[in-house]
Amino acid sequence: MTDHWNTHWLNRSEMFAPLRAVGALLPDADWPDTDRLNRLAVATRLINAQGIPVRFVAQNSKSKEFHEQFEPRAFLRGEVQVRPHDWHDMFNALAWMTFPATKAAINARHYESLSCGVAGARPPARDALTLFDEDGVVVLSSDSSLLDLVRAFGWKELFWTRREEVRNRMHFFLFGHALYHKATRPFVGMTGKAILLNVPDAFLHWPLSSRITHADHLLAAWIRERARLSRGRDLSPLPVLGVPGWWRENEQEMFYANADYFRPGRAGAVGQAARLSE
Repeated sequence: MTDHWNTHWLNRSEMFAPLRAVGALLPDADWPDTDRLNRLAVATRLINAQGIPVRFVAQNSKSKEFHEQFEPRAFLRGEVQVRPHDWHDMFNALAWMTFPATKAAINARHYESLSCGVAGARPPARDALTLFDEDGVVVLSSDSSLLDLVRAFGWKELFWTRREEVRNRMHFFLFGHALYHKATRPFVGMTGKAILLNVPDAFLHWPLSSRITHADHLLAAWIRERARLSRGRDLSPLPVLGVPGWWRENEQEMFYANADYFRPGRAGAVGQAARLSE
């Protein structure tokens, strides 16, 4: 996409469903500035993990001062930096307003790690947090056997053989702002990093807003557990264009024959993912 702002992406794909409520409040033609974003943040009572109101501010030049870096600034002062006319940062702002509890939890864990870390060292847990923040997907179901197929990389059985069960008993929410940016121009190979969560049978019958809120609280609680996301491999890869309803070409069985996209599982990943979900 160019730097020209429009809201056409809102209805381009079901991948954007979580962002529609907030996105629909933005202008159709004029690029949203920080003032407009902040009016929405106030209206949604957006706060960080410390209870400080979140404000969107223009990004300054990079500073070596700890309290001026991106994550500390968001945690200590509630200031989330955005670059003008930047889709990546815009989707980050929309994700903050759509999944506020989870974004706050990620920011708090980043701050804690930075505060306790050794200069120049980036621990694997921070890499995992960043992977999910950028390319995350939350997968929810009341059927543990469907979630097990994600862990086991059983893509054709999941998305084709059990397609109707996926539609009726499973839900997928894009979370990562980089993944939303990619979804404006989707391509085969586009892969998310998934966290898998159990929900009650009634979940899929709730209004979309209630499902998003519930998913946000479940996800935030999951991330607050410091034993979670100790490394990037703890996340389950998810070929997002395989999700029924997200990509027209997946209405054909042959789409799932592409082994370069729908790859088999890696050694050790399934057991580790299963342990993390318990």
